[in-house]
Amino acid sequence: MERKDSKKNVEAMDSEALGNGDRSLRALLALEAVVCASEPVTLAQLSDRLQAPKATLLRMLTALERHGYLIRELDEKTYLPGPHARQLGLHALRNQAVLQRHRLILEELVAELGETCNLTALDGNQVLYIDRVETREPLRLHVEPGTHVPLHCTASGKLYLASMSASQRQRMLAHLPLTRQTDRTLTDAALLETELERIKARGVGIDSEEFVRGMAAVAVPITDAAGHCVAALACHAPTARKSLNDLLDCVPRLREAAALLAESMTVREASPVKAAS
Repeated sequence: MERKDSKKNVEAMDSEALGNGDRSLRALLALEAVVCASEPVTLAQLSDRLQAPKATLLRMLTALERHGYLIRELDEKTYLPGPHARQLGLHALRNQAVLQRHRLILEELVAELGETCNLTALDGNQVLYIDRVETREPLRLHVEPGTHVPLHCTASGKLYLASMSASQRQRMLAHLPLTRQTDRTLTDAALLETELERIKARGVGIDSEEFVRGMAAVAVPITDAAGHCVAALACHAPTARKSLNDLLDCVPRLREAAALLAESMTVREASPVKAAS
């Protein structure tokens, strides 16, 4: 798969940096190319994208791999973001200065909708609560920022799974325990896959009492300039107060807030890297 790139100034900056032989920036650009690719990429693809000699680039990739910023697939030919790269991204989202901007948007949204709203990120094979603003209603689900919840039975989690490419999702589900949380949790992989295809088509993650009985939730993506999901905005409520359909009626407002959150994150669009075939 190939990303569109409309930012010629980014290309010019990258070419200039590489031409000047700035090794530190070149390593960052290599890391960025792997992180922003929709599939694992090869040395040859990165060399073509960065216009860097394979031998030089291999030394950089090896160093990034040694320090946990990249990992290689089992085929030893393609690269993926490593645990340190993922943690770096999560720390950036949890930066207090950044969170202050996010919180203003969340507070306004909760005041309008009257229900708890969460900012989440994908952390390995779980959902991480980055920030949340709770409703003032006495009946509510209290979850602290920093908490991890499952992918397969939460609105944000299913949205992340649905946003993945087919091969990424297959790799994730192969190692994901589909633990039953309630009698509504989807624990059959085929049924979950069907649900994820519906979510992908709709662009909205849903949780119909699958994580906590009596709680429903919806989630919309927060996307980068290329349209890839980098975080999620979710709203949940007790079903005694709002049904899933009631929450789905809130989706247009959630999308507006998600667009503002995306702007506040100022996610830069990376230049295209073709994925491994």
